[in-house]
Amino acid sequence: MDMSAAEVKRAASAQPQANSAGADVINGAEIIVRCLQAEGVKYLWGYPGGAVLYIYDALYKQQGIEHVLVRHEQAAVHAADGYARATGEVGVALVTSGPGVTNAVTGIATAYMDSIPMVIITGQVPTPAIGLDAFQECDTVGITRPVVKHNFLVKDVRELAPTIKKAFHIARSGRPGPVVVDVPKDVSVKTAAFAYPERIEMRSYNPVRKGHGGQIRKAVQLLLQAKRPYIYTGGGVVLGNAAAELRELADWLGFPCTNTLMGLGSIASSDPKFLGMLGMHGTYEANMTMQHCDVLLAVGARFDDRVIGNPKHFASVERKIIHIDIDPSSISKRVRVDIPIVGDVKDVLRELIDQMKEGSAKPDSIALAAWWSQINEWRRRECLSYRRSTEVVKPQQVVETLWQLTRDSDAYITSDVGQHQMWAAQFYGFKEPRRWINSGGLGTMGVGLPYAMGIKLAKPQADVFCITGEGSIQMCIQELSTCAQYKTPVKIVSLNNRYLGMVRQWQELDYGGRYSHTYMDALPDFVKLAEAYGHVGLLIEKPADVEPALREAIRLKDRTVFLDFRTDPTENVWPMVQAGKGITEMLLGSEDL
Repeated sequence: MDMSAAEVKRAASAQPQANSAGADVINGAEIIVRCLQAEGVKYLWGYPGGAVLYIYDALYKQQGIEHVLVRHEQAAVHAADGYARATGEVGVALVTSGPGVTNAVTGIATAYMDSIPMVIITGQVPTPAIGLDAFQECDTVGITRPVVKHNFLVKDVRELAPTIKKAFHIARSGRPGPVVVDVPKDVSVKTAAFAYPERIEMRSYNPVRKGHGGQIRKAVQLLLQAKRPYIYTGGGVVLGNAAAELRELADWLGFPCTNTLMGLGSIASSDPKFLGMLGMHGTYEANMTMQHCDVLLAVGARFDDRVIGNPKHFASVERKIIHIDIDPSSISKRVRVDIPIVGDVKDVLRELIDQMKEGSAKPDSIALAAWWSQINEWRRRECLSYRRSTEVVKPQQVVETLWQLTRDSDAYITSDVGQHQMWAAQFYGFKEPRRWINSGGLGTMGVGLPYAMGIKLAKPQADVFCITGEGSIQMCIQELSTCAQYKTPVKIVSLNNRYLGMVRQWQELDYGGRYSHTYMDALPDFVKLAEAYGHVGLLIEKPADVEPALREAIRLKDRTVFLDFRTDPTENVWPMVQAGKGITEMLLGSEDL
């Protein structure tokens, strides 16, 4: 059941009017646009369809928001996601009903798993048609409920502005996350007086920001008494803009630090206190320190399976754990915590630092020196070393070279998911937060290029590189067309080993070398494909050509460049903790097999 011809005609001829209070009486589509303008939205990624045509008509009539037409709804949400990760602002996407929504679900779930603030506006069939299997109808609220922080179905145009205000408030506050606002087509054409609330109050939603003072005092005492301390931080430090406080705390204490995959950049990679990433593909020293510390300060991290491995193995060594997180449901979810502190990590760290500096107590310097001596012994294993070659391009060499060429610039690195993601995390030295953009929780292939597009619009002067593989890049490769239309000159660094590399690695180690459906034997000519979209394509097959090719890509500031690096197909990511193993049960190379 769609809009009647008469309804369409009346809507098209309607002009904004003012009510008795002087507020403009406008249709729902215009209300949506004005709400987005009130929230300071600069970019909106989307794809039109029947259920959202009035919204697109309202966008056509305004100039404050730039709409970016992607080639697939999944990419719309990924691009808005990348924008949000790099800027800290709420990313916004717009999709139509039915398949528009279902195509967007992967992007929504990706943002949900990594706690990214987003608002996704979805079209819906007219309210009288809901539940009648209308054309392009789906239960958006039901489908998205498990992968959103919250969602709304707006059936009354008068509730549209307050609902959008709630959506932005929920998305950015507390533990951030995506919020879906489902708008039936008739709601987008009906009229109401426009009034956007200055602030919103929700009795059922009041996230805690300030940590409990008594718990913080206990944490201070425990940290100062530690003999083998460790600071373990995750994406919550990045999302909470708490890197400065974390660095101040680490400097004052002199404690060793590690980041999860999502937390990279919180501590500069060059800081001698930084032991590298920990977990399944973390460094030997980071994992050994995690297992053998006596006091662990966990900040904005969730002890997930890729970090601590087997929980029973992790619990086999006694330690005291302080856990700071904005989300109380994350605390003691996988491991028992001794001192839980619920609150905004930036505020809690600030109070923790202030309390420490107010007192006269200091960490035990003798015990700390002995602990560092043990850590440096673990460091001497040089677990990230690899065999270099003059014959075949090693993927680690590509990432190391990219780091050397961009270490003094404000570069942003996105990745897809797989071996290339781990090599990027291991061999690119992130100095600041929000420069490393990847899908950690859901592990979504295809995110890298849309992420890069979103970041390039937000940071036009920065160099934006997408480190990907020949498998991942093909999942959203049509967005090369979007790059051309909106002039987002990103650099695609494809580590092409002709395999679904991470799956091949598991098949080699755990499935007797039976490479079931992981070899890519019908790949396109990526150079010609890039050129077909109007971009620059470069093929690199020799180690000696790696640096010149990357330099050329950086030189071509205003062009999207696709670098097809033909890399060693036998190379594996080391170290590696196999599924079900403890974090100290690492394979450091093929010699451990």
